[in-house]
Amino acid sequence: MDLRESATSNRVALTRLSEDEQLFRETVRKFAAAEIGPLVRSMDEAQQMDPKLLRQLFELGLMGIEIPEQYGGPEGTFFEAILAVEEISAVDPAVGVLVDVQNTLCINALRRWATEEQKQQYLPRLAADTIGAYALSEAGSGSDAFALETRASRQGDRYVLNGQKLWITNAKEAGIFIVFATIDRAAGYKGITAFLVEKDTPGFSLGKKEDKLGIRASSTCELIFRDCVLPASQVLGEPGKGYKIAIETLNEGRIGIGAQMLGLAQGAWQHALRWAKERKQFGKPIVEFQAMQFQLAEMATEIEAARLLVYNAARLKDAGQEFLKEAAMAKYFASQVAERVASLAVEVYGGSGFVKDYPVEKLYRDAKIGKIYEGTSFMQLATIAKLTL
Repeated sequence: MDLRESATSNRVALTRLSEDEQLFRETVRKFAAAEIGPLVRSMDEAQQMDPKLLRQLFELGLMGIEIPEQYGGPEGTFFEAILAVEEISAVDPAVGVLVDVQNTLCINALRRWATEEQKQQYLPRLAADTIGAYALSEAGSGSDAFALETRASRQGDRYVLNGQKLWITNAKEAGIFIVFATIDRAAGYKGITAFLVEKDTPGFSLGKKEDKLGIRASSTCELIFRDCVLPASQVLGEPGKGYKIAIETLNEGRIGIGAQMLGLAQGAWQHALRWAKERKQFGKPIVEFQAMQFQLAEMATEIEAARLLVYNAARLKDAGQEFLKEAAMAKYFASQVAERVASLAVEVYGGSGFVKDYPVEKLYRDAKIGKIYEGTSFMQLATIAKLTL
């Protein structure tokens, strides 16, 4: 039996963790409960991350999980990064996406495409104290990811960037940005090029910070480039290969969003179960009513199904196997489950679930983005259909 067959048919292979993975998960789980939990509401209301929490994430090694030891990282696995996103998102999906973008998009892009000089320059910083952001989206470039208007013109041994990016996660906190621009519009997607842009580069500035429905502690900002001059050494990969970098990293990133939504659903379910055991009506806890038991059981089943899809895709990625279809399935299904479970959790709480004094209201707001960013549900279904039918 080959790895793909094993991964898709053997439940134990997907859900059973090694001792190291179990220890890693438990460490992250305890950290999330003790350090992130008390900050969730205040960060959501302030719409910003707590600076102390950011330092703790770096100190625990969660902001550079796959960075090799030679660059100052713990040299963990992609699966461990997925476990971290899942456990953190069970407490606060806003922090979960911060960790996700750092690991599954920015660091993976640099590990695969950066020159040795670029790795030495940036990977130690990303492991130690610098947050990364991934700048692809524009006003007219969403699902049509390569309809880019941001341009980079070659002038001798440098490039000059002009344009705007929208909806860029981690933008306010980031020190390093992977920015996609076109160097030749006539070449279509073959003109797309990726650049490494530092926050203090002249001609680069942050624009509007979005006031969002959910994951409000996670910054989402506009980026503005006005005659932003970059040396040619800041090209990531090579000119014209930006489309390949974007596609490959986004495929991995979708597993990360699947993990974020999985963790969100798990957190909502745990809150709902706890409430159902404590809340009494007609003289007994509502969890003793069969209708409530069935609802909680259905939620738990859907969460487990999402976990199998997410873990399967992550295991395949670590094993060097094809995972595009599985990543799309994981992202699509986990986002569906997160929204449904969070909604049902609000209903379990009743009137209390509709107010901000209790945690499920926030998780319900946070869940909606799962169907939208890093590829909408329609785009995931298109990918699944293409690779299945």
